[in-house]
Amino acid sequence: MMFKFNAKIKIVVVLFLIFLSACKHEDKLETEIAKINIGIEVERFDQFFANVNAQKLPKLKQAYPFMFSGKLKDSFWLAKKNDTLQQELFTEVNKTFGSFSETKTDIESLFNHLKYYFPEFYPPRVITTTNDVDYRNKVIVTDTIAVLSLDTYLGSEHEFYGGIQKFIRANFNKEQLVVDMAEKYAQKYIYHPQHRTFLDEMIYFGKILYFKDKVIPFKSEAQRIGYTQEQLNWAIANESYIWRYFVEKELLFSTDSKLPGRFIVDAPFSKFYLEEIDSNSPGRIGQYIGWQIVRAYMEQNDVTFREMLIKTTEEIYNNTKFKPRR
Repeated sequence: MMFKFNAKIKIVVVLFLIFLSACKHEDKLETEIAKINIGIEVERFDQFFANVNAQKLPKLKQAYPFMFSGKLKDSFWLAKKNDTLQQELFTEVNKTFGSFSETKTDIESLFNHLKYYFPEFYPPRVITTTNDVDYRNKVIVTDTIAVLSLDTYLGSEHEFYGGIQKFIRANFNKEQLVVDMAEKYAQKYIYHPQHRTFLDEMIYFGKILYFKDKVIPFKSEAQRIGYTQEQLNWAIANESYIWRYFVEKELLFSTDSKLPGRFIVDAPFSKFYLEEIDSNSPGRIGQYIGWQIVRAYMEQNDVTFREMLIKTTEEIYNNTKFKPRR
C-alpha cells in the first residue's frame, strides 16, 4: 500500500511540474507578444456624425467616403443625424463607450497576437459607428479598415434589444466586441472549403475557436465561444455523452442538411430530441466538440498554428485520438 501511495504522490508531483512548466512557457510567450506593442488610434465616426452639420458634412464625407452612399443626398444624412431614434442611439452609445480605453487595449492586444502569428498583418484603421442595431453586421474587417457598430454592444438587457430573441442578444455586450473581431479575422485566415459533412462543420468552427485561443487568450473560454460559464460547465460535464451520441447516431460523416441547425448555428439550445438534454444544453454544441477535436489534434501532432488552419477535415480527424472528458 505504501508503494502505491508513493507512486500516486509522484504522479501528482510530475503533473504539477508539467503544469508549472506550461504556465511559465505561456507567460514567456505573452511577454514576448506584448513587446510588439501595436498602438492604434480609434476613429470615432459615431461621434463625428453625431456632431455634423451642413457645413461639416462635405468634409466628413471626404474623410469617410465608404461610410456614405453616393446615391443619397446630403439632406438625407442631415435628416438621419437629427432623427429622434438616431439621437437616442448616440446617447446610449456614449453611456457605454464614452471612454473607449478598455476596449482599445483589448483591440491592441488582439493586433499584437495577430502580428506575432501572422507577420504580414498590418493594423487597419479602426472606425466606430452605429448601424441601427443591425446585429448581423456588428463587425466588418478588411485589410485596411475595421468598422465596429457600437450600438450592438450596449448590454444584452438593453431596451433597444427588446424585440430580439434572448439567445441572439446574449453576447451584445462590451466585452464581446474584441471576440467578434477575432472571429472575423479567423474567417479571413482559415482555409476550409469543404462543408459537406457534419464533421466538416465541427472542424471548421473548431479551427475558429482555436484561433481565438491563440489571439485573445486574455478572454475566458466562455467568452471565446460566447457561452455563459454555466453553459460551458454543462458542455464540459457532458462532453463524453455528446461525443457518444454523435458517434452512435452516425452523425459525423452525415450530409443531413438539418444537422447544422441542430448543433452548429446559434440557437437557444442544441437539439438532441431528448427533452431532459435539450432543455439544459446550450446551442452550438457541435462547435464546442469541434473545438476540443482541434485542440487534441494540436496537442498530438507536430504542426504549427498556421499549418493547422489549412489542414483538411480528414487530415485533422484521422490524426487525432480524441478522448472526451468524462
